[in-house]
Amino acid sequence: MRKIAKRSDCPISYSLDLLGDKWTFLILRDIALANKHFYKEFLEAGEGMATNVLSDRLKMLEEYGIIQGKKYELNKTMKYYSLTEKGAELIPVLIELWTWGAKHDPLSMVSQKTLEDRLANKESIIEHLKVEAQKL
Repeated sequence: MRKIAKRSDCPISYSLDLLGDKWTFLILRDIALANKHFYKEFLEAGEGMATNVLSDRLKMLEEYGIIQGKKYELNKTMKYYSLTEKGAELIPVLIELWTWGAKHDPLSMVSQKTLEDRLANKESIIEHLKVEAQKL
């Protein structure tokens, strides 16, 4: 397992050392919020992630037990990625990042009604996403 260079013993610092680059959170977003599970789907997400970066982040997330990959039953050359229980614990963080961005990005595609609906049902949405994102 690759070593994470810890800057301090602060829990926030550790979290950022492990998860703090934009690509890692976009992979987690795609699994948890966009129901994407395959390498090709992550590449096609729209942010222009390089293949070497994607491969590196998937490997790191697997090594640290945040995601799990399994050979896809219908095509053994493909791998299906899902969140582990440890990874599913990050869903509330993703929801908070989504909410903050929806509130403060003047160009957000999220309507005020959608934002209000999501906020009113946040806990049930989180629980549903946790179940779905862990399915193998």
